[in-house]
Amino acid sequence: MIQVESLTKKFIRNGKDFDAVHDVSMQINKGEFVAIIGHSGSGKTTLFNMIAGLVTPTSGKIHINDRELTGMSENEKAVFRNRNMGYVLQGQSLLNNFTVLDNICMPAYLSSEKENFRDRALELLKQIGLEEFANEYPSNLSGGEIRRVSIIRAMINNPKVILADEPTSNLDPENSHKIMNMLQDISKSGTTVLLSTHELEYLSYVDTVFKMVKGNIMND
Repeated sequence: MIQVESLTKKFIRNGKDFDAVHDVSMQINKGEFVAIIGHSGSGKTTLFNMIAGLVTPTSGKIHINDRELTGMSENEKAVFRNRNMGYVLQGQSLLNNFTVLDNICMPAYLSSEKENFRDRALELLKQIGLEEFANEYPSNLSGGEIRRVSIIRAMINNPKVILADEPTSNLDPENSHKIMNMLQDISKSGTTVLLSTHELEYLSYVDTVFKMVKGNIMND
């Protein structure tokens, strides 16, 4: 499903080359729930952004569902990402001037099946017990509710892959467990889930753990 080969991303720091991600190779299977652990600054977000096609690698290749992402144009990557991937960004990523329902449907608004997506969004909200907030604004939701809505938004286009960057950060244990249960259920349904975290207490939910240290990754 996801195959990363010798992936490197260089930046310039203090006038010198710096590898945020260095020669990373990994393979993730369909429906697998994988966690990448590591301290802040270890390269997790840069790796996620490359897998999502938002950052171009300095070298290496990324294959997702037998398509080589690194060989696509920016427009092709955008189309592929919208059709195949859901990205749960770190922190609060909802748009405050849009309702919860409109936030969830945002990735689908360019589709001709807009109404079908709205029906799906309402059904997903119902599944997590937040259907009463469909017409509310993010400012009226708690941090845990916002994070759950963000995951629902990532699911709206029936993605093959979900990337979740620190989805439990700044949440209390109860809401963190709700988030991890949601992601675990998503992976059991056949969607590949790739999670980054530094909170080791939630690793019991995942199938595979990789550890990232200074841009290097290893099976843990």
